[in-house]
Amino acid sequence: MAVSSLLFTFVLGSVMAKAKGARIIITLECTECRTNVNKRSPGVNRYTTTKNRRNTTARLELKKFCPHCNRHTIHKEIK
Repeated sequence: MAVSSLLFTFVLGSVMAKAKGARIIITLECTECRTNVNKRSPGVNRYTTTKNRRNTTARLELKKFCPHCNRHTIHKEIK
């Protein structure tokens, strides 16, 4: 009887879905590449990173290097 309940728990555990994690992958886009015409090269710079959706509910803004603008600019989270 103990073996059958152990087997049932193992099978049932593998079928049940896990809860969603708190970390999600987000994309950060340069804010100046969209509006600046006088930049070093054409294009928009994007970085990917993760954030904790429970601790940081607002959109993320980080200052990162943009190779198209050739300087550090503000990168905002996009959808």
